[in-house]
Amino acid sequence: MTWKKGESGNPTGKPTGARNKATIMVQSIMERGAKEITEAVVELAKEGDLSAARLVLERLVPPAKERPIFLSLPDTRSAEGVAEAQNAILQAVAAGDLLPGEAATLAGIVEARRKAVETQELEQRITALEKK
Repeated sequence: MTWKKGESGNPTGKPTGARNKATIMVQSIMERGAKEITEAVVELAKEGDLSAARLVLERLVPPAKERPIFLSLPDTRSAEGVAEAQNAILQAVAAGDLLPGEAATLAGIVEARRKAVETQELEQRITALEKK
């Protein structure tokens, strides 16, 4: 059977999850030698090969992810409360309780809260002016 120009012999395409033959072959080879490869890399690391040691450590200790932060913040329903919350974050960084990146994230959350409070206050003021 011949196909017309622009017509596929497989209109549904490659099935989801189907792997390339070369990928399957390489994975098969790696799986057969995984134990030996692992032992060789660990041995090289023990002998002082820093690249091998880094490879072993990267596999044993996953990269640090976010951690839960417990920080008491004042009520942020007012501009004064938002300012106090920002100060509390600053003090926590100064005391070493928060990392600077964590503080930046928290400060961003408090800033979003400040904008929401500001918008709410502006809406109330406009409504009051319109009623007059």
